[in-house]
Parts: sequence; C-alpha cells; structure tokens
Amino acid sequence: MTDDGAHEVEQGGGAREYRMEELARLAGITVRTLRFYRERKLIPPPRREGRIAWYDDHHLARLRTIAALLERGHTLTGIAELAEALDQGRDVADLLGVGAPTEEEPVRLTPEELAARFEGEVTPENLAAAMDLGYLGTDGDEIVHISRRLLDVSSALVREGIPLAEVLAAGERVREHADALAALFADMILRHAPEEDLHRLRPLARSVVEAELSLALDRRIGKRD
Repeated sequence: MTDDGAHEVEQGGGAREYRMEELARLAGITVRTLRFYRERKLIPPPRREGRIAWYDDHHLARLRTIAALLERGHTLTGIAELAEALDQGRDVADLLGVGAPTEEEPVRLTPEELAARFEGEVTPENLAAAMDLGYLGTDGDEIVHISRRLLDVSSALVREGIPLAEVLAAGERVREHADALAALFADMILRHAPEEDLHRLRPLARSVVEAELSLALDRRIGKRD
C-alpha cells in the first residue's frame, strides 16, 4: 500500500495520525506540495510503518504556519531557516527552569502570531537573538515569551519604526544594567533583613529604578530641547 491513502487513525491518548492525502486536504494544499515541503525539510519526517507514512497534528500545525507565513510575504527559504531556528531553540522548560517569574506573565504564541506582532521583522537572526536573551522558548508547536510586558513594549517599539534587531540589542544592554541593579538592592536588603524579605521589598527597589529612569529621561530630553 502506498502512503497516499486518505483515512485517519486514532492513537492512544487522543492523538491523531493521518495519511498523506488526508493531511494535505486538512492543510488546504495538494499532495504534490506536501511532498515538496517534505523534500525541502520544511516539515519533520513522518512516522513510517512499512511503506505507509503517518503524519500527526504537529505536521498539520507546521503546514498551517507555512501557509500563514507565505501569506505574509516570507519565502520558502526564509521559512525553512525559521523552522530550523525554532527546532534548535530553547525548550520552554529550560526557559523557565530557574522558576517561573513571580511578577511577569509568560505568553504563548503560534509562529504566525509572532510574525503578525513583528510584521516583517521575524528573521532567523532576530529569532536566535531573542532565544539567546531568554525572551523566547519553544513548547511543541508553540512559542513562549517570558514576559507579556516585554512582548508588548518590544512590539510597540517595532510599530514605531525601530528595527527589532536594535530593540533586542538594547534589551541585552538593559539586562546587564538590570542584573547589576538587582544585585545592588539584594545585597543591601540582605545586610539588614532576612532573605524572605527580598520578595516583599522588591516593589520598593522597582519604584526607585522606575523613578530614576524617569528622571534620567527628563534630563536627556531637556538636553535636546
């Protein structure tokens, strides 16, 4: 039997697998296109059972992502590079391995939702930089951003015309200063209070940094006037 059959099987635990024709139909593409994507390694290899190839919902999600990215003007070469970057990206368990942030809210996104937030700026280089910074991790077919606030601010800056590469470079520099400030406040507090007070007093440290940054921006803007 060839791998061009059109029936669907139900696996244990509710997972589904599809023959090639069924997967192509669900993805809205032709079998020829599906074979082309497989040859270009845009999708992972199917599970083989003799001469039969079985595809699953991960393949279907990847095909829908490819279609969405093509609609947004990405080339197949660019999509292949993005897929490789995602496949080599940090797992979300590694991203949150030191403990989920206590104040920041992680955000789950599909690759096409990420592309929509940063129109034309989601490149393999930017994706790798965001993953190196620890902003992004992967969880199956989803991408997880470590902080909704950082995601919203960075996408707002890109909408204002600032290249995402520059936003990420600035984020790396801010990270260095933030680590130094966190160490300064933590050391100061621990000299006078027990360790369990660090969490309770963190809003005070954040308020000082926010106020000083606001004053520094006033001084910078004043110099330009």
